[in-house]
Amino acid sequence: MKVIICGAGQVGWQIARHLSAENNDITVVDNNPDLVRRATDTLDVQGVAGFASFPDVLDRAGARDADMIIAATHSDEVNMVTCQVAHSVFGIQRKIARLRAKNYLNAIYSDLYRRDHLPIDVVISPEREVAAAAMQRLRAPAAFDTEVFMGGNAQLLGVHLDDDCPIVNTALRQLTELFSTLRVMVVGIRREGTLFSPGPGDQLFVGDSAYLFCHADDVRRTMEVFGKTEKRQDRIVLVGGGNVGLEVAKAIEGRTGRTRAKIIEKNRKCAEKAAESLERTIVLNGDGLDRSLMLEAGIEKADAMLAVTDDDKTNILAAVRAKAEGCPFTVALINDPTLLPLLSHLGIDAHINPRATTVSSILRHMRYGRIRQVYSIGDAEAEVIETEVLSTSPMAGKTISEIDFPEGVLVGAVAKDGKVLRPNGGLRIEAGDTIALFVMAADVHEVERLMQVSIDYF
Repeated sequence: MKVIICGAGQVGWQIARHLSAENNDITVVDNNPDLVRRATDTLDVQGVAGFASFPDVLDRAGARDADMIIAATHSDEVNMVTCQVAHSVFGIQRKIARLRAKNYLNAIYSDLYRRDHLPIDVVISPEREVAAAAMQRLRAPAAFDTEVFMGGNAQLLGVHLDDDCPIVNTALRQLTELFSTLRVMVVGIRREGTLFSPGPGDQLFVGDSAYLFCHADDVRRTMEVFGKTEKRQDRIVLVGGGNVGLEVAKAIEGRTGRTRAKIIEKNRKCAEKAAESLERTIVLNGDGLDRSLMLEAGIEKADAMLAVTDDDKTNILAAVRAKAEGCPFTVALINDPTLLPLLSHLGIDAHINPRATTVSSILRHMRYGRIRQVYSIGDAEAEVIETEVLSTSPMAGKTISEIDFPEGVLVGAVAKDGKVLRPNGGLRIEAGDTIALFVMAADVHEVERLMQVSIDYF
């Protein structure tokens, strides 16, 4: 597949990395030559320096025979015009645009993106995706990371192992025997900063962070087995009332039950806008790091605090402050992946990475081959890949033990005929099954070979 990616920032670079790893023909376009050079030096892609919305720039990028264009620059208007030019001038069939401004996303204006108006096939809103990720964190507060797979029937959970975890120092093969009816797999372990996929003889130790892949119906029991108790999140404090905070607050208001939120927003205009847009949420204007304002928001009685400003350091300090005041669960929005190792040392329970969330969302909406979802772990150290097994795949017709997976790959779950099954060596993978794999970054290329399809498929 020939794909043009407009925008070579973190989002564009990550998308290019994923797609080039699948042997797609990728061209990256950006008006910053240094970003283009970084992409071409580190990835198997071509690069063109120039404005993505200019027809001559897209022509040089190979738009005349491109299958897809992904407009992920920092400008909504550039992204929209790029899709229009790609459609009207070059006839590119598949067009994806990242749009941030809420005014462009209002449902009453959805006709704007029809093929005969402004032809965009998929609109990605980073704020909405981040808000959805925040709500997932609230639904599984004892997990530091979570993502939904297999149409909502399976879930990835990241869990820190504490002293009161009942299964520490137990080999993973023994866990399978002890909890034979529990549909869960430990697919990844981070120990002393290093992430690896464990073998049956590996044990879990205090201080480890484990990535679990489990059936959605078994989430609560799985968390109990790992020493975590789920508590209702009825009182929530948000630091940051911008686009992300506003989306999260609206989602909280849409919850059934008694959930209530309070927002602390430093910018007066943003605070006024949030207050006008929300019905049951109290908005306080002031600095989210101000202890007296946090106490006024009731942080010591809150069940959770989410820091979602556009400044990583403010989010980290707000989460630390909330913890110091007695809030049991804190989530910080973090753009810079190099800050992530600090969070556990500071006692911050969970984080949201907007760039990784946006990348995963874009990849979810793409139907290259039969890959349905890609979720990045940590700083692109590993991926969880959900894919449909085709008849041309080397996996089809073999049991899991017969498939030549690299060492850094584990099967999280297999879906057959709508049922999500816990994998074992004797489980046969058939064409039409859906399989979820935990893959270390170094093994992505080899896994792509196992997912390959014949040219006849296209």
